[in-house]
Amino acid sequence: MPMITTKDGAEIFYKDWGPKNAQPIVFHHGWPLSSDDWDNQMLFFLAQGYRVVAHDRRGHGRSSQVDTGHDMDHYASDASAVVEHLDLRNAVHIGHSTGGGEVARYVAKYGQPQGRVAKAVLLASVPPLMLKTEKNPGGTPIEVFDGFRKALAANRAQFFLDVAAGPFYGFNRPGAKPIQGLIQNWWRQGMMGSALAHYQGIKAFSEDDQTDDLKAITVPTLVMQGDDDQVVPYKDASLLQAKLLQHGTLKI
Repeated sequence: MPMITTKDGAEIFYKDWGPKNAQPIVFHHGWPLSSDDWDNQMLFFLAQGYRVVAHDRRGHGRSSQVDTGHDMDHYASDASAVVEHLDLRNAVHIGHSTGGGEVARYVAKYGQPQGRVAKAVLLASVPPLMLKTEKNPGGTPIEVFDGFRKALAANRAQFFLDVAAGPFYGFNRPGAKPIQGLIQNWWRQGMMGSALAHYQGIKAFSEDDQTDDLKAITVPTLVMQGDDDQVVPYKDASLLQAKLLQHGTLKI
């Protein structure tokens, strides 16, 4: 399997498909999944002639189950290590949920300063800050995230099944028809990863204030989210992202 080793010893699995001289699109997955969550999109853009790249975040999927570095700074640093290893330039970076936080930190701290990024896309992404605080009164209360941690520690397998079968895809809405393949594939991806990485990752996606990351991004950035998102409330996410970005385009 294609792997790189980061400076602190984490092994990061990645996929790199398509013509090496084509414009690259780099996909960043959400919690607690893997690069497999982007397979449909990677196949689509590969067929359009793009080079498509995705990696498994440390502690997720096929990447090593290290016991340190489960925070947004390391997520971005690891993404940069993959990009530098493949020498990707003029890239479009697409992130979903936690992956959107990873994109924002990567673009602001590494991609733009190195001149490697053409555009960014934030899909139902966690920035600027999910947690409810005095400065972020529209955020999600800490008790919700404590509940995630409690459920994960008690029975991760059941917790992941409940998330996929319920709020993640909206299968808990009246009239929705659950798709078992989607549910099982979400569960499969989650259970491939490290329980510790997933547990500590909850703090990473909920408590890291990325206001400054968003303000620093100058490349054109597409922001997209559904108005019935049950995981990342759009009024405290995409609406704020669009206001903070210098060149953001919002689609709800």
